[in-house]
Order: sequence, then structure tokens, then C-alpha cells
Amino acid sequence: MIGYRFKEYTPPEDNRSTFEKLLDTFLELLVHTSGDVDEALDWLRQLDEEYKLTTDDYTIDDFINELQEKGFIDGDGNLNGGFKMTAKSERTIRRRSLDQIFGRLKRGKTGNHRTPYSGKGDENTSERRQYQFGDTLDQIAMTDSLRNAQIQHGINNFTLTEDDLEVQENEYRTQNSTVLMIDISHSMILYGEDRITPAKKVAMALAELITTKYPKDTLDIIVFGNDAWQIQIKDLPYLQVGPYHTNTVAGLELAMDLLRRKKTTNRQIFMITDGKPTCLKEGKQYYKNSWGLDPKILNKTLNLAAQCRKLRIPVTTFMIASDPYLQKFVKDFTQANNGRAFYSSLDNLGEFIFEDYERNRRKRMR
Repeated sequence: MIGYRFKEYTPPEDNRSTFEKLLDTFLELLVHTSGDVDEALDWLRQLDEEYKLTTDDYTIDDFINELQEKGFIDGDGNLNGGFKMTAKSERTIRRRSLDQIFGRLKRGKTGNHRTPYSGKGDENTSERRQYQFGDTLDQIAMTDSLRNAQIQHGINNFTLTEDDLEVQENEYRTQNSTVLMIDISHSMILYGEDRITPAKKVAMALAELITTKYPKDTLDIIVFGNDAWQIQIKDLPYLQVGPYHTNTVAGLELAMDLLRRKKTTNRQIFMITDGKPTCLKEGKQYYKNSWGLDPKILNKTLNLAAQCRKLRIPVTTFMIASDPYLQKFVKDFTQANNGRAFYSSLDNLGEFIFEDYERNRRKRMR
């Protein structure tokens, strides 16, 4: 047996232009710098010095000029506040995040999602049933109905009655309202691990997925630290961790308030967090305890999980920490809500969220 033979690896040829190669790196740096263009360009210059990303014919300054010409950045450098991202850059970063995390998806235009149920929809099935009061004219299978009339009444004395009518079933399609909660407490960058950047990427990918493939669905994004507040999709690239504790209660209260206003049947909360709840707001004062699981904070959080359950709002928790006592809290929280929990690493966080989002879209809550 000859065994394995190893040879020098030859990477595939990259036929992209220098601008396209640099743009890919630049957009990645923008996510890590929370949209700070000047800082991203400084990092890019350092990478260029170390790895020779440019040539004598095309420098970083040429790249910056082309970024301005193509509408990716705006401003005049360090003269008046530096460069800033444009809407085009924000949109490109979201699409890039979608390709990175949900690359296997094919984007559609309908914005509807399939379920195992039949009903009113825009995709025909092979199923037929007898006409029922309330069925619309466009649902009637005319060919089958006329055939029934001929069989039952004959050709010479043609009569079409209600009993002859058959209805073509369409695939039921439903809508989903999702609130994505992102933990921006200080622990998201502690212990030498950047957890906020993957969370931002997943949020941008999910936002782009919904707006492109499922535009009839709704997505609200909440960040929570000492308090909780709603942000827009366009704000995601600029998201930063603050010197905050973790007020999970405030995040859940705001998420429930947003979902109460939705008229959709399917409502759900996705929560990305790496730590325990450590903060409550009582009036104008904050009650904080970073050591252990404070019973006062814990009980309030579990009570809200139970309230979500009564409102039929499942909470799916994506836990990106491996501490056993924190996982015990997530288990108790999930049991109180009858939701789901994934103990995810940063690498497969996006895959977990995609799979769970798609699974929930196939459900029809009663």
C-alpha cells in the first residue's frame, strides 16, 4: 500500500480586482470596529504593511478614493470628523453577513413560509375537497367541477350544482413576528473573547434574511444592558458593548410589549446572551448584583418567562457561555417558558438560529 502522498497546496486563483479584495477585508474590519471607518482604515494600513495587500500601482489611498467614488464612505478624512459609512456600506455588510452565515439559503420574494397545514395561500397543491361555504371563486377547480357535473347529470341536461364543485387546496402560509434580544453587557467582551461581533453578524444576517426572503414577517431588535431599548436594522453595524450589567427583565418586558402590538399568530423571542441576569430597575434606582444568581433578580426573570408562556410567546435562548451554573439558570428559564435553549459556541451560533427560525416558521400556533 502506497499510502497518502502530500504535495504543496496551491490556493485557487483569485481573479478579483485589488479593490474587491480590499473591500472584503475592509467590511470585515468595519464590523469589528463598530462602524468606525477611520479605525478600520488604520487597521487596513497595518495589514497592508505586514502582508503587502496593495501594489505600487494601487495603494490604500487609491482604495479610499475608490470607496468614496462608489459611495461606500463619505466625508473628508480627519479634516472634519473623519470618514463615515453610507447606507450602501450598511446594506453591503448585512448582505455579506447573510452570505457568511446563511449561505446555503436561496433568497425568494414571497416572504411567506410553508407549514404542514392547508388553507388560503398562493401555492397550489394536488389536494381536492368539496366546496364549503366561504370558499372563494378562485379556489374552485373548474375542470374537475365540470367533469363532476357531466358525470352526475349527463351532457344533454347539463346542470352545475354546489355538490359538483371541487376546491383546489392551497398551501397555507403564515407570518412570523420575531424579537431578537442582544446582550450588550460588559461581559460580552470579557475573558479575552469577542462575543459581541458574532452576535452582530447573526443579527444582521437574520435581518437581511427576513427582509429579502420573508418580507411579510416582522423583526424587531432589542439590546439590553442596564436598560433595554429598541434599535433599527441600520444601527447594527455600529453596535457596541457598554459598561452595563444584564437587565434581562427589561429586555423581556420590552419584547413582550412589542409583540403584543402584532396581529400575527406566530410570535417568538430570540435571546443571545452569555451571562446571568444581574440587574433590575426599581423606579429610578437600579438593583445590581454581579455575584452569583441573586434570588430577587432570578425570580423576576423566571416570572416573565412564565408570562411569555401564557401569551404563547416562546423564548429561544442562545447561550454562548459554558459555565454549569449559568446553564442551570437557562434550563430553569426554558422550563418556565416551555421554550428552547441552545448552548452554542460562537462558530455555530448562526446555524442554530437559522435552523430554529426556519423550524418555527413551519409551525402554526393554535
